[in-house]
Amino acid sequence: MSGAGVSVTRRALLAGAGAALATAAVPGGAAESDDQRLRALLDGLDALPSPAARLARLQTFQGSRLSPSAAIDLKCIREGLAIDARIAEIMPVGQLGRSPYTVTPASGAWREPGRADAADRIAADTRAIRAEAAAGIILPRTLLDRTAAAMAKAIGQAQGSVAIALREQAALLASLAPRAGDAPGMWRLPNGAEYYDLLLDRQFGFRGGGAAAHRLFLAKAEELTRTADAVLRRLGRREGTVGERIVAAFRDPAHLYGNDDAGHTRAVADMNRVLAAAKARVPALIGLVPPECLDVAVRRMSPADEAAARGGYRELPTPDGKPGGYFVDLSDIRRRPAWSLASVVHHELIPGHMIQLPMEARAAPHPLRLRYAPAFAEGWAVYAEQLMATDGAHAGDDLMLLGHIHWLLFRIARAVIDTGVHSERWSASEARQKLGMMQGEPAFFATFDQDVDRVCLEPAVRAGEASAWLALAEAGTGRDGAALRRFHQAVLAHGRVRSSMLGTG
Repeated sequence: MSGAGVSVTRRALLAGAGAALATAAVPGGAAESDDQRLRALLDGLDALPSPAARLARLQTFQGSRLSPSAAIDLKCIREGLAIDARIAEIMPVGQLGRSPYTVTPASGAWREPGRADAADRIAADTRAIRAEAAAGIILPRTLLDRTAAAMAKAIGQAQGSVAIALREQAALLASLAPRAGDAPGMWRLPNGAEYYDLLLDRQFGFRGGGAAAHRLFLAKAEELTRTADAVLRRLGRREGTVGERIVAAFRDPAHLYGNDDAGHTRAVADMNRVLAAAKARVPALIGLVPPECLDVAVRRMSPADEAAARGGYRELPTPDGKPGGYFVDLSDIRRRPAWSLASVVHHELIPGHMIQLPMEARAAPHPLRLRYAPAFAEGWAVYAEQLMATDGAHAGDDLMLLGHIHWLLFRIARAVIDTGVHSERWSASEARQKLGMMQGEPAFFATFDQDVDRVCLEPAVRAGEASAWLALAEAGTGRDGAALRRFHQAVLAHGRVRSSMLGTG
């Protein structure tokens, strides 16, 4: 890394791994002063007018005695700002670093018409849509039509200045419809191919570009499909494609819970048994973790949440003794066979999110670091699923192993269609077909159509998450025992990192 005399590599991370339970600042003397000066500088960066200005300001920082967490802040944020500066040059509209579109079926002020400033915010969005259209950036036709239809419902419920602003925005969208093409990929936009590659880099640091990522993801998908085929054959399912056989396995009533109070209670109890086994493996696989990481459980939602069919959610444990939990969505329990839930525990709880996120909270990274390594948290949780499988969590139980492989197929299939749509020029229908072929059964919380919409509107997000998972898996390959624990401590102790920090140094 250039600038400010700071280099953060695996060696530097390992040197600081013993401080896993420490806060970001190192007490005393120059190190504390450097940390405080850097944090003050970072706190003020968003007040500057552009990513280029923020990067130029950060390049002036000189601090040779930063704590490990602060040094990671500096490196991550410099890398991210350099990406954003280039994005701002080639795509100066839309949502910087997220999407070229300000208004979509899932975003925009039109979705919050009850806010006091709603009319002004909707008007600002309308100006943004005009600027995007002038730059050749218009939603794909199907998504534009869907946005307009949803907006029409909002108009019917709005009044006064909000209704006027919504009608103006709806009229603008209608006027753009003849110019909206069917292709959903970033490649069709001005500078779209480079833009997508930059978004992929921004997520975690994959710098090979969309085409290389696509090849990587396809290879992983093929590997997982071969493994799924072998497991399905051992289970006596030999007829049909892998996807068709996975669907049949999901429908087998022998492994489904009852959709009643007793069935829901049994599902939670089964998941907590998996959790207990995972907790017992933490010392051998991860090493020392904050005590709150283990103070977690799978929990049922409240009757009100269950009645509202609320999606699953997490509550993180805290150092002051508040326990954590994953509140599992059991509203469609007949689509969740018992063998599909173990990897949910490993992903959402231990050794996934409930290890990484509480350790990150103690490290207190600067919020800007979270912006420039967003894929790490999900990448770690998927890696945690794989870690437990490699450790033998499903040994001797091919159904549980099938559940694990299906979740990995879900992750990699979304990454494949992400790069397929945005780099390989796939249509939305082609992406939908590929999902069905690779995954068979959709995740219970997202239909295939919803997954396709998300990759069209959130370019590089799913690909970035998969790149983080695969980078962690590659960096951990060949390690066991103490070496594996040291690696895990290094990548967890000070909060999330970017891929450049997984390399040898």
